Amino acid sequence: MGDQLTIAGKTFNSRLMTGTGKHRSVADLLASVEKSGTEIITVAIRRLNLDDPNEKTFLDHLDWDKYQILPNTAGSKTADEAVFTAQLAREVTGSNWIKIEVIPDPKYLLPDPIGTLEAAEKLVKDGFVCLPYIGADPVLAMRLEDVGCATVMPLGSPIGSGRGVLTAEEISIIIEQSSVPVVIDAGLGVPSDAATVMEMGADCVLVNTAIAQAADPGLMGEAFKLGVEAGRKAYLAGRIPVAEQAAASSPTEGVAVATASS
Repeated sequence: MGDQLTIAGKTFNSRLMTGTGKHRSVADLLASVEKSGTEIITVAIRRLNLDDPNEKTFLDHLDWDKYQILPNTAGSKTADEAVFTAQLAREVTGSNWIKIEVIPDPKYLLPDPIGTLEAAEKLVKDGFVCLPYIGADPVLAMRLEDVGCATVMPLGSPIGSGRGVLTAEEISIIIEQSSVPVVIDAGLGVPSDAATVMEMGADCVLVNTAIAQAADPGLMGEAFKLGVEAGRKAYLAGRIPVAEQAAASSPTEGVAVATASS
């Protein structure tokens, strides 16, 4: 079926993952999911009321058979908390896919590299398909790939900041060195940010706040879909080299020369 994204042996037509947090209404969530064309949706398992499994949430309105649900360990401050949350998520969802988030700092929300690696080592051994969220650290990305993670997910800028791609050089190195899919996660604010990293060769992006908090989440979801598709096509097409000087686009040889009239 052409250019598909493959993660842990599963193939997807969309290269846009979306989140379920911060939507103002069920209608906004459903519109953004549908119009974005996403096939992978993240869920913060610790934000569900597990004491009352019958309590209705936004997630009850999604067709879980239609999407790859990707539980995440958001809210975990340590590796042990992330491992516990992942095991809980597997019980609740029946899926062994997990997005690892270990974030001890409530102000900047930057991921803990040591805790993330520790959690990944334990969860991979426990049979999980691990998609770790990390700072844009090429060395850590390689270590996570070495322990068996299915992807690496470096941030573009801090979570929810909408600041775009502040880590382009590091992302480029991660893309160059990785043999697993590279998913750019966090900080993307507009579709051009998604297009930028896809043009660089990223395999996928994950967007939540920029879609959920837009004035029209459905329309923004569609816009991100198009941005991802445009960036991917540009990457596959191959951009022209960057030149120091201008290069004429019109022919410079064999051009008729105007003569002065007598």
